[in-house]
Amino acid sequence: MHMQRGPTQREQLSLCTRTWSENRSEDLLQIQQMVKFISQEAEEKANEISVSAEEEFNIEKLQLVEAEKRKIRQEYERKEKQVEVRKKIEYSMQLNASRIKVLQAQDDLVNSMKEAAAKELLRVSQGEHVYNKLLKDLIVQSLLRLKEPAVLLRCREDDLDFVEAVLPSAKLEYAEKANVYEPEIIVDQHVYLPPAPTHHHAHGAFCSGGVVLASRDGKIVCENTLDARLDVVFRKKLPEIRKSLFGQDAA
Repeated sequence: MHMQRGPTQREQLSLCTRTWSENRSEDLLQIQQMVKFISQEAEEKANEISVSAEEEFNIEKLQLVEAEKRKIRQEYERKEKQVEVRKKIEYSMQLNASRIKVLQAQDDLVNSMKEAAAKELLRVSQGEHVYNKLLKDLIVQSLLRLKEPAVLLRCREDDLDFVEAVLPSAKLEYAEKANVYEPEIIVDQHVYLPPAPTHHHAHGAFCSGGVVLASRDGKIVCENTLDARLDVVFRKKLPEIRKSLFGQDAA
């Protein structure tokens, strides 16, 4: 009977070594595969992070660029508005200056007309007959305004004789028109109206003629000088004068 021999100890050791080597090779292969997978995963993740970081960088850069553009546009608009405001202010100032010059020229012309009219008044008092009648009419008109039984009259010293000459007829005419007694008229021979203007006293007080009447207590005064009447007429006719000289738009 033939008996089968079992593996020797050396054979067993060799078998175990070969098995362990094969298992180790498999383990190394698995480890290498795992390392490769992990490396690939890490590389893909790194690429994702890099791409994401680049996208975020580009977005942030774009936002910064747009923000700077907005700041530049806003600064430009602000300066442009400042320039426009300065232009409007300068234009307004130039326009106002031009208007002031025009108004000043108009006033100068109107005042020159008034001065010319004032010079013409001086000729009125030089005609004795005409001036006497005018004085009487001015006295009557003043009496009708005052309606006082006794009044104080002032005139220029040069006109004193003319006034005293026409007083009787002036009182009579007033009494007839007002249907009253003739008033008492006291001519002030202590205080006279200023004299006519002259080249030597061009800037002092002056009177071109006429009279001033007042109640005895001095509370009511009627200034009926030629200069006062010229002022009244000139103020009243000033709109018509300006319209005639400067047209419809004259102020």
